[in-house]
Amino acid sequence: MFLFLLLFSESFTAGVGKIVKIDPGFQGSQMNWIDNNGIILLSNDSNFGFGFTPTTQDVTLFLLTVIHMGSSTIAWAANRASLVQNTDYFHFDDTGNAYLRSGGSTVWSSDTGGKGVSAMELLDSGNLVLLGKDGGVVWQSFSHPTDTLLSNQEFSGGMRLVSAPDANNLTYFLEIKSADMILSAGFQTPQPYWSMSQEKRKTINQDGGVVSSASLEANSWKFYDSSKILLWQFIFSDSKDANATWVAVLGNDGFITFSILHTFSILQSGGPSPSPTKIPNNPCDTPEPCGPYYVCYGDNRCQCPSVLNSSPNCKPGIVSPCDRSKGPIDLVQVGDKLNYFALGFVSPVSKTNLDGCKAACNSNCSCLTLFFDNSSGNCFLFDSTGSFQNVNNGGGFVSFTKVLGAGGSGNNAGGGSGNRKKGFPRVVIIAVAPVVVIIGLLSAGYWYWRKRKSPKDSSDEDNFLESMSWMPIRFGYRDLQTATNNFSVKLGRGGFGSVYQGALPDGTSLAVKKLEGIGQGKKEFRAEVTIIGSIHHLHLVKLKGFCSEGTYRLLAYEFMANGSLDKWIFKKNKEGFMLDWNTRFNIALGTAKGLAYLHEDCDSKIIHCDIKPENVLLDDHFHAKVSDFGLAKLMTRQQSHVFTELEGTRGYLAPERIKSYALSEKSDVYSYGMVLLEIIGGRKNFDPFETSEKSHYPSYAFKMMEEGKLRSILDSKLEIDEEDERVAVAVKVALWCIQDDMHLRPSMTKVVQMLEGISVVPPPPNPMASRTSSGPLDCNSNTYMSTVQLSGPR
Repeated sequence: MFLFLLLFSESFTAGVGKIVKIDPGFQGSQMNWIDNNGIILLSNDSNFGFGFTPTTQDVTLFLLTVIHMGSSTIAWAANRASLVQNTDYFHFDDTGNAYLRSGGSTVWSSDTGGKGVSAMELLDSGNLVLLGKDGGVVWQSFSHPTDTLLSNQEFSGGMRLVSAPDANNLTYFLEIKSADMILSAGFQTPQPYWSMSQEKRKTINQDGGVVSSASLEANSWKFYDSSKILLWQFIFSDSKDANATWVAVLGNDGFITFSILHTFSILQSGGPSPSPTKIPNNPCDTPEPCGPYYVCYGDNRCQCPSVLNSSPNCKPGIVSPCDRSKGPIDLVQVGDKLNYFALGFVSPVSKTNLDGCKAACNSNCSCLTLFFDNSSGNCFLFDSTGSFQNVNNGGGFVSFTKVLGAGGSGNNAGGGSGNRKKGFPRVVIIAVAPVVVIIGLLSAGYWYWRKRKSPKDSSDEDNFLESMSWMPIRFGYRDLQTATNNFSVKLGRGGFGSVYQGALPDGTSLAVKKLEGIGQGKKEFRAEVTIIGSIHHLHLVKLKGFCSEGTYRLLAYEFMANGSLDKWIFKKNKEGFMLDWNTRFNIALGTAKGLAYLHEDCDSKIIHCDIKPENVLLDDHFHAKVSDFGLAKLMTRQQSHVFTELEGTRGYLAPERIKSYALSEKSDVYSYGMVLLEIIGGRKNFDPFETSEKSHYPSYAFKMMEEGKLRSILDSKLEIDEEDERVAVAVKVALWCIQDDMHLRPSMTKVVQMLEGISVVPPPPNPMASRTSSGPLDCNSNTYMSTVQLSGPR
């Protein structure tokens, strides 16, 4: 089959083996390779793939990328600025030109038409190449990097790494120029903030050479002149593996980070292993660690200068210093012991005194901020402003910035006579005062009307929340808006809202759920903050904080790096990283422990109501945590059942739920059993594309268990120890959990004991058969109608 694919690669279809080469005349959209997760080509060692990758912001939009298969690290992207849909076509035409089209326009092209290209290959290095008829490289992705460099990828003059934009739409770029490698912020006039020539951590420093190229080699970054003579060396890791594949990424925070990409066969962590070394070394040395105009302190603290404290978001109130349409502009002092990230890399505009520097800024409408050094007389002017730096050891610069004036100042040229300036405020007061009084009276009347109309609603909630001493952190809406980059990275949807990725200024990662829906959102908010905020368990997602501001209701959870379980057990990419049996069993056990805690150990019994793989999240070590209590119902210990409207997800609903019978914790047990079966089999509990015998997985699993064919139940791709008794235990536990008669189902505490080997697991009866029961593990009781009969195929 492999030889067949090599010979006839141009005619392959999605789902067919490994493709390492394609010929001209090839085309297709993401839909053609949907069963391969969009991957078109694989490198010979299967570590890298080339194809369509969904974006984190919107899974319906795609990048054409080279991706590291094990860690999902994007090494190169063709169309970062022009995302495509799953019906847009990639072409490798008969002229040898490779290009991507969307909506009738070409969004990327290799521009190699008519240059004798005969094939496209993805090398083991991660380099996508177009080869000529003589085997030479006509075009390569290594020569057109985006924001990432791989081991042995030469980075030379004329190339540029460009980061994704940050929350303020600022990008960063790395380039070799003026015999140096320089990192800059992409303001209107670029501002450098790091260079290798000034990097004190270099271990080799050959002065006098002219840097021409650089490459990652083993655990260091090496810099060469045009004759390949080594000039500088920057070691970024203590790793001794000379054959390791490293990646350097320029992030949208302005840092360059280094990580090792494990070979696919030994990947266990699900992601790259980062080095603690970063460029630059100090967070305050980046352009916007705190946002424009804030002062960055060495202890990860950000503070707005007092002169801008009254301004919204610590901004000066002007869009451009050259635009006077909104009023006069003043030059005000920010501080006298400050530094700025670019000052060590740019030349002063002049040597003068402070008054001369201020005059130079006032006379230049593009000047927004100035820095003046009293000791040297150096005057620096900038047309854009990032974060300031606090200087702890004395010294520093005097800094001034332009702000929108309240009525002019001595720095505002023009102006008229002194009598007119004195008379102007009186006229304004006489004209404006009556209007202010009228507006005040109307506002007071409206406030009184609103208070009478809804006297308790908001105040009760605020008093209720503030009275709880154990409450998580209370965030402002703008805090979470900034943390999530204006809610730009959508992770998915949970109960009553969407979930977005975010990070606090101290680097803490968050998953922020933005509650949606009038009425329901407030009710859900109260329930989640009061209940989940008090819960702390290893296998339950922790609520870090919340926001209650105006109509906004948000919940900030700990971020789970490996996402939800479903994407790991239902992956169709046969070449992709797969969870081994030991990891799967630990996930099943951890999920059971989390549910047992909710059912048995909380002060009030909590029923989840929507257990499914999407609501089991995995951290960076693949430890399972139950998430999304959006449908949880609260029960006192004296209550055995609570009646509710049908909630949950089809395919995981217990029979009594579908018939709208009483809901109990045994409904969660049923859903857990379905999830456990799916973990074991690596497939959905109902698959219409399987044979009739295998389509309903629970029935098939029971039949195979009776026949002693446990290996047929297990995911065919898994390698297991035939003497591992946990497979049989897990199958039997799952079949006990999905009994139609809820009285036959064990408690989640019992499930944990059985999985841990503390309690013996007797053979389960057929989950779909009619029977009677008198106890949790008795097999004699009338049952409810089969879930398949009730809800149809799952």
